[in-house]
Amino acid sequence: MEEINQFGQTEFVESLGWVFEHSPWVAERAWHHRPFVSASNLSERMNGEVAAASVEEQLALLRAHPDLGTRAKISLSSTSEQAGAGLDRLTSGEYERLVGLNGLYREKFGFPFLYAVKGADKFAILEALERRLSSNREDEFQEALRQVYRIAGFRLESVVSS
Repeated sequence: MEEINQFGQTEFVESLGWVFEHSPWVAERAWHHRPFVSASNLSERMNGEVAAASVEEQLALLRAHPDLGTRAKISLSSTSEQAGAGLDRLTSGEYERLVGLNGLYREKFGFPFLYAVKGADKFAILEALERRLSSNREDEFQEALRQVYRIAGFRLESVVSS
């Protein structure tokens, strides 16, 4: 943490701006809250910047994430996280089911299904996607933000511990 606290804003954003998918503005704003006493304090500050952001900025952050199981080019972080959950090894039937559910979800809510996949498997992810499709938009928007906070928290842990 000492090293992170010494970073100028540019270095801080270059090092941590990727933690919130394609949204370096989170790190730019969090930098002003230095010094951070721990990784969890840094995570809380970054999450706080997202929570304080406009609904439009939050929605853009949610939309910056790829659909789970996508075969399109995605960030290295997303690729690694999804592979860890087995989403790169879906059967053709599972893949079709995931793509179909992702489409229904995006159509209903206006942003991709977000799920912190670390420690989960494809069965838990598909079950959560089906279950969350019955949610209302406001509740799901808040759940999607909670999932983004979890994803970013896992990513921050990997940076701070290395």
